[in-house]
Amino acid sequence: MNLGAVSLNKDKSPKKNKFFDLDLKKKKKPKSMEDRKSSSSVSDVGAWSMNIFSSVGIIMANKQLMSQTGFAFSFATTLTGFHFSVTALIGWISNAAGYSESKSVPFWELLWFSIIANTSIAAMNFSLMLNSVGFYQISKLSMIPVVCVLEWILHGKQYSREVKMAVAVVVVGVGVCTVTDVKVNAKGFLCALVAILCTSLQQISIGSLQKKYSIGSFELLSKTAPIQALSLLTVGPFVDYCLTSKSLLKYNYTLGAFCFILLSCSLAVFCNISQYLCIGRFSAVSFQVLGHMKTVCVLMLGWLLFDSEMTLKNISGMVLAIVGMVVYSWAVENEKKGNAKATPQIKSQLSDEELMLMKEGMDDSSLRDEELGQVSK
Repeated sequence: MNLGAVSLNKDKSPKKNKFFDLDLKKKKKPKSMEDRKSSSSVSDVGAWSMNIFSSVGIIMANKQLMSQTGFAFSFATTLTGFHFSVTALIGWISNAAGYSESKSVPFWELLWFSIIANTSIAAMNFSLMLNSVGFYQISKLSMIPVVCVLEWILHGKQYSREVKMAVAVVVVGVGVCTVTDVKVNAKGFLCALVAILCTSLQQISIGSLQKKYSIGSFELLSKTAPIQALSLLTVGPFVDYCLTSKSLLKYNYTLGAFCFILLSCSLAVFCNISQYLCIGRFSAVSFQVLGHMKTVCVLMLGWLLFDSEMTLKNISGMVLAIVGMVVYSWAVENEKKGNAKATPQIKSQLSDEELMLMKEGMDDSSLRDEELGQVSK
């Protein structure tokens, strides 16, 4: 026992470990709040840029693929099934290689989300077929106020007056530069209504599922893509036949058509991933508002590449829409700053209450330790 005590006393002075010292030197200082905000802003810009470029790119690729002057592949619903098939394949490879983590999400929630998303795609196609282009554009614009109302009903979200005004300016601006003739019928109106509701619910559900199950955008997409791909490839050819009276089996697959289908699928992977990223980072309303930048880009590229007509009405509508987007970004940023200022006050009030409870429990040490253990968890 004495020898053990002596040896313990001798070992009181810890030996220096050069590897341990090197590890300490290699450790980096924690990032400051400014650095975190800067990296977050870069990530936000990257997500939006990916979404805009991939969305505009896929529209241009699909225009060449589906137009009569191009390859006349007019099977839009089936093409979307191809998109999700490639996305599901990429997700499976990523999970198998260990690049992404597969988290548990109840199957019934994934199935419900896939039904809503696929109904949105089919209803949008039918709306475009049965309605005029002008009414189709109006139905897409009406998704912004519908998303606002649904988020208010489902999540109790409130919007400031500045945000509401900015949304109104964006809607008017995009409407001025896109809406032309407006014709509607009963069937077309019903399809547009279903498309608006399902698309709005889909975009709200993306953010809700990510927060509810703490799952990343790509992980959620890799779980929903196989279900959407299977259902769209099963139902898609019949839906496309109803829309175009053409059979997928009778289409003449040329090398050029195959290359553009592959290009469209590749761009769709980036488009789907960036959509989930954007809604996960921001909100469904922000995604809708800033997403209309894609509409402006498509109009400008159509004017530059495809000799589309560009009138003073189009230009004034674009300018108004861009002004609305800038005002919306400013209003949302101000709202975030206001919430950030209110949060420390709430935290300080809670900490004072906790301190009072801790002081009252000082007499019973075992109870105090038990309570602190629960709080630390």
